[in-house]
Amino acid sequence: MKFLDQAKVFLKSGDGGPGAVAFRREKFIEFGGPDGGDGGRGGDVVIEVAEGLNTLIDYRYKQHFKAQRGNHGMGANRNGARGNDVVLRVPVGTQILDENQETVLLDLTEPGQRRVFLRGGDGGHGNAHFKTPTNRAPRKFHPGWPGQEQWVWLRLKLIADAGLLGLPNAGKSTFLAATTAAKPKIADYPFTTLAPNLGVVRAGDEEFVIADIPGLIEGAHEGHGLGDRFLGHVERTRILLHLIDGTAEDVVASYRTIRNELKAYGGNLADKLEVIGLNKSDALLDEEVEEKKAALEAESGAEVMVLSGATGQGVQKVLYRLLTAIKESKEEEPDVIHAPVTRSIPRPPVGQKLPDDDEMQWDEELGEWVGGEDDDAALEDEELEGGELEGGELDGEELEDALDEGDDLDAEDGSEEDGSEEGGSEEGGNSDKDGTGRHGA
Repeated sequence: MKFLDQAKVFLKSGDGGPGAVAFRREKFIEFGGPDGGDGGRGGDVVIEVAEGLNTLIDYRYKQHFKAQRGNHGMGANRNGARGNDVVLRVPVGTQILDENQETVLLDLTEPGQRRVFLRGGDGGHGNAHFKTPTNRAPRKFHPGWPGQEQWVWLRLKLIADAGLLGLPNAGKSTFLAATTAAKPKIADYPFTTLAPNLGVVRAGDEEFVIADIPGLIEGAHEGHGLGDRFLGHVERTRILLHLIDGTAEDVVASYRTIRNELKAYGGNLADKLEVIGLNKSDALLDEEVEEKKAALEAESGAEVMVLSGATGQGVQKVLYRLLTAIKESKEEEPDVIHAPVTRSIPRPPVGQKLPDDDEMQWDEELGEWVGGEDDDAALEDEELEGGELEGGELDGEELEDALDEGDDLDAEDGSEEDGSEEGGSEEGGNSDKDGTGRHGA
């Protein structure tokens, strides 16, 4: 089964059914009066947490979910039937976000949770509802109230006690395989792990859940490598295990790279408790281990634990350190840690390169990158071409002459001011060395 941790879906609750216009017609009853029933209420959109699910792949190929509308009323004061609900089954840890990915509308963290997300519209009244002592035969009815509709994002953030972080090939999957019954893919090339993995660790007589995510590289928050979207799966963790490849030439640079990505990502990840592990110690000499351990401790200001996931050296000590921190965190905050909103970076279609400007965003309707410094510069060029200045207007010829000669322009009326040949007065304006004039502030 493929792993999918976010999906955009359209939800619509059912409309209310219309009321009926009917009159009682029965033998020997001359004035039976109105007996039109009310319409039925529309179905609801319900979100249900299923314990056995661990992916949102069901919402990859179907994005529209609409509840049934209520049935119409009928004669003999018969009300319409209620519309059927539409139920979305999601994994534990799923967040429901608005279309802009800025607000968490619902956070589902417990198995079996069931929430009515969009309520169906109420049914309309039949003509029997409008009968009064003065209006004995009304022909009025209500068509029913419409349901609610909304585009939302489903975002899965796995619930685990500890999270594994590190550069590619830092030994995260090897550590997970050595300490749990999970069987992640292990190979000698980067980005072997393409989806998060969960494993149950047993330390003594107690257990806790650990999550392994794909490796990060420098610039992951800009979409480099596999990006930093998978960091959302460690937002709910109580502690992070930062594994560093001991065979790397510069272990301090490896540590800084991950820390910078955590700060750029946000989500309070940089403030979480962290255990630093110098992995692959079996491939190092004792002198190299001491040297790299001292360098990491000087950089981080915390104790660095030496271990080897392949041979098991120092692994149990790390597990007990994690277990102690998890137990202390649960005593302070026993409930599940609710993850904050983290907005995904919009990715362009295949073949489109990421822009150099971080402020630019991909516009799906236009099919291009918009925003950033380039658009601001283009806007200024358009204003200059049109001859519009903050203080007044000039036609194209006057503006071109003024810019070529480097004359100063007054900010109030756009007229020339008397100035020196080297650049004019400081109050009226200035000119760049390349001859491009600028209007006064």
